[in-house]
Amino acid sequence: MSSRPYKSPRRAEAAAQTRDRIVAAATAVLGSPGAAGAFSLEATAKAAGVTRLTVYNQFGSRRALLEAVFDDRARRAGLHRLGEAMADPDPHAGLRRLVAVFCHFWDFERGVTERVHAESLGDAEFVEALKARNERRRQALAVLVARMTKDRTPPDGATKDLVDVLFALTSYGFFASLSTPERPAEATATLIAALAGAAVAQALPGLG
Repeated sequence: MSSRPYKSPRRAEAAAQTRDRIVAAATAVLGSPGAAGAFSLEATAKAAGVTRLTVYNQFGSRRALLEAVFDDRARRAGLHRLGEAMADPDPHAGLRRLVAVFCHFWDFERGVTERVHAESLGDAEFVEALKARNERRRQALAVLVARMTKDRTPPDGATKDLVDVLFALTSYGFFASLSTPERPAEATATLIAALAGAAVAQALPGLG
């Protein structure tokens, strides 16, 4: 009979702390000029004060490290509150909550967010990672719109068009174009929620 290998709690805690330090260092690299081009296992290892092998052993690849950074930012920025928006019995209220959640997320550590979106276009790995995460937002919007129309048949093409419009309204680019020193994130969220509501009312007459 083979015995299970012993796992030291102290060693596991040390590994978790190292992982957290690496993710924090990777986030700092992303917030620096030339974020996409500078982001690598080597640069992250240097910023974290560990070897490249340590970073590799923790994450295995640049893409996995990038995903870990995105996951950490999502957690710290409260993106888990999307579950509350999706669970709201009123899909219109859920849409307003989704807008608020994403506006807060886009505003979180704004410098890092700006760098990633501005400098990622020449980096296929960044583009793919961002596209995959943005598609999750599109899927959430599609679920809310489907709930809005579950008892009535919308005009042909109206549902897809509405999801596309809402997807654009809740994007980082749209948020960034409206969020200024004179219009902080909370006010921007209120404005975008109103625009989203108007889009629903126009696309789905009588359902908004």
